[in-house]
Amino acid sequence: MIPYGRQHITQADVDAVVEVLRSDFLTQGPAVPRFEQAVAGHCGAAHAVAVNSATSALHIACLALDLGPGDLLWTSPVTFVASANCGLYCGADVDFVDIDPRTYNLSAGALAQKLAAAERAGRLPKIVVPVHLTGQSCDMAAIHELSKRYGFRIIEDASHAVGGRYRGEPVGNCRYSDITVFSFHPVKIITTAEGGMALTQDAALAARMEMLRSHGITRDAAKMTRMDGPWYYEQQLLGFNYRLTDLQAALGLSQMLRLDEYVARRHEIAARYDALLADLPVTTPWQHPDGYSAFHLYVIRVEEGAENERRRRVFEGLRARGIGVNVHYIPVHTQPYYEQLGFVPGDFPVAEDYYAEAISLPMYPAMTEADQDRVVAALGEALGEAGT
Repeated sequence: MIPYGRQHITQADVDAVVEVLRSDFLTQGPAVPRFEQAVAGHCGAAHAVAVNSATSALHIACLALDLGPGDLLWTSPVTFVASANCGLYCGADVDFVDIDPRTYNLSAGALAQKLAAAERAGRLPKIVVPVHLTGQSCDMAAIHELSKRYGFRIIEDASHAVGGRYRGEPVGNCRYSDITVFSFHPVKIITTAEGGMALTQDAALAARMEMLRSHGITRDAAKMTRMDGPWYYEQQLLGFNYRLTDLQAALGLSQMLRLDEYVARRHEIAARYDALLADLPVTTPWQHPDGYSAFHLYVIRVEEGAENERRRRVFEGLRARGIGVNVHYIPVHTQPYYEQLGFVPGDFPVAEDYYAEAISLPMYPAMTEADQDRVVAALGEALGEAGT
C-alpha cells in the first residue's frame, strides 16, 4: 500500500531523541524552547508556544482571545473538525463561510457578504479561523482588511502550511493575524509525532497561552499576588496539561533542519503529478500566484456523473490497487454533531460540491517516481472502470 502521507525519519532524528532520553529532562527541559525559537525564527514571529497538538493550540488561541459563551467563531466547512470544535470548547457558537471554488480555502468574497449581513443582524463573529487547506494560504490580506472594518480577531489554522509562503513571506509571521497555528502530526510537513504550535507577535497573547498550556500556573514572581517562598507557584487561570515533551521537541528541532528541503520535494512531486495527469479527466490543484504552498496534500477532483457515485468508484478502485488515497475533508457542517446544532446539507454548496469530487493522492517526501507512476497508472485504470 502506498499511503497518502507518511513521516520521514532519519538517523539524525533518532539520535536527537536518544540524546534527550539520556539527558536529565524528558519534559519541561531545554528542548522545547529551542524548538519554539527555531520555528519562530523561521517564520519571523516574535513568540511561539509549543503544545501537544494543533487542536490544543487552537483551543488556547481562542481562550487567549477571550472567546466565550455568547460569542461567535466562523471558519471554513472544508477542514478537520478541530477548526470548528475549538470554538465550542470555549462555549461559543460556530458558523461557517463557504469556500473559494479554485483554492478550496475560505472565500474572502463570501466572508465579506456574510459579514455585511451579520452586521445588519447585529451578530458579528468575534474570531474568524481561515484554514490554509493543503498548505496553500488563504487570501489573508483581504481577510485582514475585513477584520479592521468589522472588528473580529484572526487565528490562521496553518496546520497544513508550515514552510509555505504568502506574498513572499513565511506563513506564521502573523502579519495578517493575531495567532497562527501549526500541526506536527506524522503526515504533516514536519513531525513531532503528535504536536502543535501557536505563533504570535503579541507578547501578552503568548504569555497567556503559555499559562493555559500548563494548568494556568505561573512561577514568575513578578506576576504573583504573593510569595510564600522559592517553592511557590500560583494558578491564575483555568488551564490544561497541553505541554509538548522534550522528546517530541527534539524530533521537531531535527526535522526543522530539513523543512525547506521537504517543501521543495513536495513541489517537485506536485509538478510531476500535474504533468502526468494532464491527459486524464481530473481537475488538478490550482495555485494562487500570491502563495507558495507547503503542499501537505495533492487533491484532485473527479467529476461526478449523474448518479453521484463516480468518485466513490474511483476511490475504491485505487484502494483495491494498493493506493492509499483519502478524502480531505467531509464538510464539518454535515457531521451528525453539527447537524444537531441546526446545520443542513445545502448550507454551503461550494464546499459540498468540492467534497463530492475530491480525492487526495499520495504525497510525501520519500515518494519515488516509481511510486508516483504506479499511482497515476492505477488512477487511469480506476477512472476507466468508473466510466465517464
